[in-house]
Amino acid sequence: MPELPDLEVYREALEARILGTRLEGARLTSPFLLRSVSPPLKEANGRQVVGLRRLGKRLVFALEEELFLVLHLMVAGRLRWKSPGTEPPKRSGLAALDFTPGTLILTEAGSKKRASLHLVEGREALASHDPGGVEPLQVDLEGFRAVLDNERHTLKRSLTDPRLFAGIGNAYSDEILHRARLSPFKLSDSLSSEESERLFDATRTTLEEWTERLKIEVGDGFPEKVTAFRPEMAVHGRYDKPCPDCEAPVQRILYAETEANYCARCQTEGRILADRVLSRLLKKDWPKNLEELEQQRNR
Repeated sequence: MPELPDLEVYREALEARILGTRLEGARLTSPFLLRSVSPPLKEANGRQVVGLRRLGKRLVFALEEELFLVLHLMVAGRLRWKSPGTEPPKRSGLAALDFTPGTLILTEAGSKKRASLHLVEGREALASHDPGGVEPLQVDLEGFRAVLDNERHTLKRSLTDPRLFAGIGNAYSDEILHRARLSPFKLSDSLSSEESERLFDATRTTLEEWTERLKIEVGDGFPEKVTAFRPEMAVHGRYDKPCPDCEAPVQRILYAETEANYCARCQTEGRILADRVLSRLLKKDWPKNLEELEQQRNR
């Protein structure tokens, strides 16, 4: 799922291309994309784009007379900038938004079509699409700590809950927790003052560094390689590969439709966290720490 750094790069690339231009029309190729009926989508036709912003993990196209297109790419949604009138691809295409200088194509890989588009009128209606999480690059340390203390969750869940923090998902939460040297399953209300400050600094630094890295990568172009798995990442998507800091094999925990990636040596004092599926299956054979894991591999 595109997260804060990816969405900021999308936003800037779109701003450079369509701010001040007009939305000539929207061509939907999937009946499941549009999730609103009032006002009708045709009301957006001919309206000038007066702003672009990110609302959590949503992109908002602000149009004249307080009309807002709210786009949520979900897991597999991606954007492509093409020449005017380009047709969306048959299998993955969901929509084409035609602007004066070019066409924005929305695609979604896979059979589960989860991306959504809403057209809303007025700032109150727009606010209803905001899950309410604080912006991690705008909140101060005191506010950050207050969010963590408000509910008792694991740090992984807290960072990825859009009601608590805006724009952070599975990938960057792994990177943040690795940089902060904290376990993904440590409880949010159990952090010491030093640990919460470490997590605050890691959150800001990770998001700022990756946003800048992606901006440099894209340059004046349009982001084409938006992915949650990047070889430069420390732990996310790097199961069993060496941690860049200590060279211990990166571990992972599978749950629901996602996973947590971490370094046992850097984050959990060498302990390997129990996986709900594999640990139950292996029972006594489940390694408790890196030493037991190494012994099993050498058998």
